[in-house]
Amino acid sequence: MQHDAYDTARPADRPGPSGGGGEAAGGRHRRRARTRWRGPGVAPSFRTTVPAAGTLAAALTVLTGVYVAGQARPPAPDQVVGAAPAAAVVDDPGQYGTQVVRLVNTERKKAGCAPLRSDPRLHTAAQAHADDMAARNSYAHADRRGHDAGDRITAAGYTWSAWGENIHRGPHSAAQAMDEWMNSEAHRKNILDCSFEDIGVGVNLAGNGPWWVQDFAKGR
Repeated sequence: MQHDAYDTARPADRPGPSGGGGEAAGGRHRRRARTRWRGPGVAPSFRTTVPAAGTLAAALTVLTGVYVAGQARPPAPDQVVGAAPAAAVVDDPGQYGTQVVRLVNTERKKAGCAPLRSDPRLHTAAQAHADDMAARNSYAHADRRGHDAGDRITAAGYTWSAWGENIHRGPHSAAQAMDEWMNSEAHRKNILDCSFEDIGVGVNLAGNGPWWVQDFAKGR
């Protein structure tokens, strides 16, 4: 099982996963504290281990962004993992996405945050990325075109002032995916960020996954 997340620019008054402030300069949407999973043997910055089929696996990172006027950053290359093809899926992933939204709002209520609205545009962005990762067996926030979640959310028609993305690979239930996200400080910060207003969840149940994507956003 693999799970991943990764962190980019945050507002200066909003601490990042490491506790430091974010940065945005020169009118650019800038990255900070970027980590990528690169397969067994290389540890990312944010790490948690979980039992998985008798093995210890996984690292999580979180992707977040804020709106900054000006030129967007250059696209990042994809990170390809393995060569296993996606398998045919007969189950309905939509039920898992609905369960994830319910579990997210349960956790937010405990933390005193307002519930997130399920937004079809964010669902479109999240599902497209889950499907893309499964089709290419590529476990990364960047898609085949080098676009990140902010690009995908914009392309889906959502005008955002801030966004976040959590991804995961391997869990076979919404409860397991949420439990492992909540046990990662960086992922939990996205889930419990009270400034977010909307959520979309994408799930692809291909045999080389399953693949899970949460996209969070605040409108502008």
